[in-house]
Amino acid sequence: MASTGLRALSVAGAGLALAAVTAVPARADVPRTVRFATFNASLNRAAEGALVADLSTPGNAQARVIAETIQRTRPDVLLINEFDHDAEGRAARLFQDNYLSVGQNGAEPIRYRYRYVAPSNTGVPSGFDLNNDGVTATRPGRPGYGDDSYGFGAFPGQYGMAVYSRYPIDERRIRTFQTFRWKDMPGALLPEGWFTPEELAAVRLSSKSHWDLPVRVGHRTVHFLTSHPTPPTFDGPEDRNGRRNHDEIRFWADYVTGGAQARYIYDDRGRRGGLARGARFVIAGDQNADPLDGDSVAGAANLLLRHPRVDASVIPASAGAPEAARLQGGANTAHRADPAHDTADFADGAPGNLRVDYVLPSRGLRPVRGEVFWPVAADPLSRLTGVFPFPGSDHRLVWLDVRP
Repeated sequence: MASTGLRALSVAGAGLALAAVTAVPARADVPRTVRFATFNASLNRAAEGALVADLSTPGNAQARVIAETIQRTRPDVLLINEFDHDAEGRAARLFQDNYLSVGQNGAEPIRYRYRYVAPSNTGVPSGFDLNNDGVTATRPGRPGYGDDSYGFGAFPGQYGMAVYSRYPIDERRIRTFQTFRWKDMPGALLPEGWFTPEELAAVRLSSKSHWDLPVRVGHRTVHFLTSHPTPPTFDGPEDRNGRRNHDEIRFWADYVTGGAQARYIYDDRGRRGGLARGARFVIAGDQNADPLDGDSVAGAANLLLRHPRVDASVIPASAGAPEAARLQGGANTAHRADPAHDTADFADGAPGNLRVDYVLPSRGLRPVRGEVFWPVAADPLSRLTGVFPFPGSDHRLVWLDVRP
């Protein structure tokens, strides 16, 4: 196990077991399709330990909505963004035991034998004045603490990630890139003059983390590449968050290119390079970048959508998103992108609803069909998405079926 606290968990028995993913052999056969999904579920809390407390009983209303959404869509491999991290993985276990394993409003329970959690850069103090307000905030609760952390967060692990899988995760081959430094990316879009030399030597690229999780689907391996780049807002004219968002997305583009393009990349164990040529992968996560609209650096999303190794031919869509854009108006009326592809219900004035959540398979995996879970208002299941203040999240679950 790596010193960063990487944790691959099997729930075949009681409690949590380290490195137990290898205890259950993968099926020899390959399923016809596998459903990969991403869901920014907004299961983040304002205080450390609050998510564990909320999930310790089966009655939390928001967690029930999130669980039912997952039960209705039934992903095989699922990334949850904005899921607070705790070192023992208690929140991930409790969400399975008290919510996913319990049928919600008549939905069938869903059980994932494997899950993965690991530390996030959010809320980890850097020891530097990264927002240049003249104060270095190193203790939670102090003004500017989130901005001075390696990734924005009120405490270590806020806005983290969790992965649930019906298929074994090959723990020995997991790669994480939490500590990769932004300056070590050739041609990085660093904000000119913003960071001191000492800060540049420490600032990390990933606002949360980047994970390469090899999932064993029958006798084949699919690398589940997960992340959650920072929103390209909440900064100033230096656009440090927009630039970081671009480069967090670019990281995966370089990684799946492999070869010389990825030679600069190193993981948290010191291993260098990108993905092997010919490897199958699925890139998933809230990328916080729309191909045409919003505040991200122009072309950021297209680094993945137009990548020669990515098959973006099947675009998940919904009927509820165009209806919402029409009813809400505002910024939506000036958007250039097809609203059917929107995945998040943001403020009507700005930026409006956007496509920011993606499930992107490699060539070699054949995408069959996909969907954004966004029912029209007349659909009884629209109670799971709702309108502001949302019963679950302002993002929608996005899934894609692929043939491995």
